[in-house]
Amino acid sequence: MTTKRPISRRKALRLGAAATALPLVHIRTAGAAGRLSLALWDHWVPTGDAAMKQLVDAWAEKNKVEVELDFLTSIGSKINITMAAEAQAKTGHDVFAFDSWTVQQFGDSLTPMDDVMQRLIAKYGKLGHAYEYLGVSQGHWLAVPVGWGSAPLTPCARIALLKKFANVDVQAWFPAHPSTPEASKDWTYDTQMKVAEASFKNGYPMGFGCGQNSTDANQTWGATFGAFGADLVDAKGNIVIESDNVRMAMEYAQRMVKYMPPDAVSWDDASNNRALISGKATLIWNPPSAWAVAKRDAPQVAEDCWTFPNPTGPKGRLVPHRPYFWGVWKFAQNQSAAKDIIEYLSQREQVESLAAAVSGYDIPPFQSMTDLKIWSDVEPPKGTIYNYPVRPWHNADYYVPGSSAPPEIATQIWSRYIFPGMVARLMSGQTIKQSIDWAKEELEGFTR
Repeated sequence: MTTKRPISRRKALRLGAAATALPLVHIRTAGAAGRLSLALWDHWVPTGDAAMKQLVDAWAEKNKVEVELDFLTSIGSKINITMAAEAQAKTGHDVFAFDSWTVQQFGDSLTPMDDVMQRLIAKYGKLGHAYEYLGVSQGHWLAVPVGWGSAPLTPCARIALLKKFANVDVQAWFPAHPSTPEASKDWTYDTQMKVAEASFKNGYPMGFGCGQNSTDANQTWGATFGAFGADLVDAKGNIVIESDNVRMAMEYAQRMVKYMPPDAVSWDDASNNRALISGKATLIWNPPSAWAVAKRDAPQVAEDCWTFPNPTGPKGRLVPHRPYFWGVWKFAQNQSAAKDIIEYLSQREQVESLAAAVSGYDIPPFQSMTDLKIWSDVEPPKGTIYNYPVRPWHNADYYVPGSSAPPEIATQIWSRYIFPGMVARLMSGQTIKQSIDWAKEELEGFTR
């Protein structure tokens, strides 16, 4: 189990100093009207950073602002460590990239973004519940949801292997053009179980893990529990883990672990990618980054991949989503320029340019932007990620695992890996009761 420990002020200052020593991309303009510093997530798709730099460069030149741009990796939690250090030291970048729960964690240190959000919503329409749940506190937007790095974990499967092992034509379920809910009605959790069993027996297990340091596992199992209505904590903060729905989800997981890779308890976020790229997995839940790498390193695998929404459960089709946000620290030295560049990068033209640069990995927060050409045009095969963004005929919703609970509790469910921890205990031979008892004790520890 992973727990977060407080960072001492001395350590925070030390980390803050180290953060300032990170390699910077300097964008300087003659007669600069002020300075601005940004810390953005270092994109999984290598071509993304260069495209972002180009846009920031254009904005800096036009506005005569000297910009320092850092790309901070999530590997080793470097971006989160830097974030915590800056928040405690009250010095650092002006703009920072926040990954889902961190907006709530550091909300007291963020400048409200209501003015920016009002203009964006007026122009592009409202956002889904997941974005408001993570980005709003006490009626105020604490940060701006962005496409950069925001990625659902949808299934990516091998077309030929699904046909061969399970007699499933996924392209008929989810064609690369507008369809109807009727076409995909058979894609349920029961069907996924049949696919898992057939794939395992043929030596190509589904790439599901339950590692205790894997955000992918958090989303896979969190969304599975959500689709069964298996809430651990309710909206009032009450522990409700001892329910029929939780037991139903656990019974499903108990069957599924029999068909998972034997080392699934030690999988990290890269393990399922490697399973797909190596050609050893029939199906994984992942953004198109795994497919993009396969396109480069294993083209015969990539040309047989199809991305599509998650299965339907008793509570509907829930697509696990991990949105990114950009926020402005209260101690930022140039708040007006910080808000301006965030709003500039949130315009459709910039969003589309960045999405194209990362092969469609990023999902914009506004439903009105789900018609970007990249998802129709990218290949091989043609239309392979057309169904990656949620579309009206999917009858699906983006879902934040644990969001039945208040954010301050849900973030603990996430950071302590409660969902994959419960599944890992089943895989190690514990009973459903033992696993639920462990989770209940954990929940009691941070809901008192």
